[in-house]
Amino acid sequence: MENQTKQQLNRQNSGIDTKLPIKIVQFGGGNFMRGFTDYVIDKMNKEAGFNAGIVNLQATPNGSIQKMEDQDNLYTLFNRGIKKGEIIDQQQIISAIQKSVNPYANYDEFLALAKEEELEFIFSNTTETGIAYDETETSYEGPHKNFPAKVAVLLHERYKHFNGATDKGLRIIPCELIEDNAFALRNIILKYAQLWNLEEGFVQWINQSNYFHNTLVDRIVPGYPKDDVGSYEEQLDYEDQNMVVSETFLLFVIQDAGNLNERIPFHKINEQILVVDDIQPYRLRKVRILNGGHTLMLAPAILSGKELVKEAIDDQFIGKFLSDAIFNEVNPTLGLDEAELKDFAEEVFDRFRNPFIKHHLASIALYFVSKFKVRVIPSLLTYVETNGKLPLNLTFSLASLIRFYQGSFGEKALPLNDEEGIIAKFKEIWANEDYEKVAELALSETSFWDTDLAKVEGLKTAIAKALYEIDHNDTEIAYNNFVQFNS
Repeated sequence: MENQTKQQLNRQNSGIDTKLPIKIVQFGGGNFMRGFTDYVIDKMNKEAGFNAGIVNLQATPNGSIQKMEDQDNLYTLFNRGIKKGEIIDQQQIISAIQKSVNPYANYDEFLALAKEEELEFIFSNTTETGIAYDETETSYEGPHKNFPAKVAVLLHERYKHFNGATDKGLRIIPCELIEDNAFALRNIILKYAQLWNLEEGFVQWINQSNYFHNTLVDRIVPGYPKDDVGSYEEQLDYEDQNMVVSETFLLFVIQDAGNLNERIPFHKINEQILVVDDIQPYRLRKVRILNGGHTLMLAPAILSGKELVKEAIDDQFIGKFLSDAIFNEVNPTLGLDEAELKDFAEEVFDRFRNPFIKHHLASIALYFVSKFKVRVIPSLLTYVETNGKLPLNLTFSLASLIRFYQGSFGEKALPLNDEEGIIAKFKEIWANEDYEKVAELALSETSFWDTDLAKVEGLKTAIAKALYEIDHNDTEIAYNNFVQFNS
């Protein structure tokens, strides 16, 4: 529509006028929620007949819902990335949010949500600091700044309005990135009930008639494309001040309680949403495959001259090195379904290849040792315990890390970005010219690994061999010589 004035996106000019019953109250309507939770709800509405409307609550006093209200709470979501090797570049209007409410300016409107007959869910993303207890919130009277305090009031108002009806409890599904997020939120709500001297019947209702679902969420949502807004505006025949850009990958793992799938049709849409009894294996999967994949390929990739994650995984050597490490050495140590692990790993590689995101390897090098300790060393040790031999790719990755901390490679300075004590200790270790000695000192430094890796049978010799090869050959040749030596 060049040289024409575009109309602002709203329900009238978009033809989206369906009104949905309020089933969800959402605390926080930022980029992540609009590109993740609201997308999921919208998809269930359109593909699974969920018929659920969302009320979006302004999370902080300084926030603003006005732009959402100006567009009748509609916005465009761009999903961009790679899925199963194919570039995905899609756009859609998300229409699940029915209204946005500022609880600081319109507190009575916020309280009235407790009386919504069909209300069943609370979703939230108030950042990791949001689920916290504020002892200064001593009064039941609001508005409250504290997120759990607001939830406590909303639940108590609902308890009173419906006279403690057991079927009017809610399902609370927080998306904040802390472990056991729902249980942490519940415990703080109960602390407020005690602080405000609320009735014992309310406490029992919270514990018996409401469900708190711990979650693990994973999706990169850059949000409004302020650096490249023109190219996005050209794709639309309307004006949208609330557009959101997201990667295509989505992982939503939810701890089951009270037959959640019977209440919300996650399983009816084609997204990686898992309702499970135990969330911890999936947290472990993310740490070992996604985070661990970044970490274990980092040093070999940088020593090979790569600068970006996409550049590294597209490289014939580094790409195969990472794939072999994940599929042959990491996945078998996790004790999860093989097909699920394979699918997850392939999606991770697609994310690494995303042409729309520039992820610098140097940024992953921040606190490299502690990341390697948490993300990679457990896979290495479990593999040795299970198979009675070394995982050669993980071992070569560890050797590459040790070589990385020498600080330079050829004439190139390496991006060391760690605690001063760790860098200084490696400098002391590399004062030795004997690779066996370097390997022994680095592996036995328990302040790095919380264990003495020099005690792992054959590891010291293998690391010394890898260090020699890395210093005397191209990285790919060094790896091939290392593997041949240990085969």
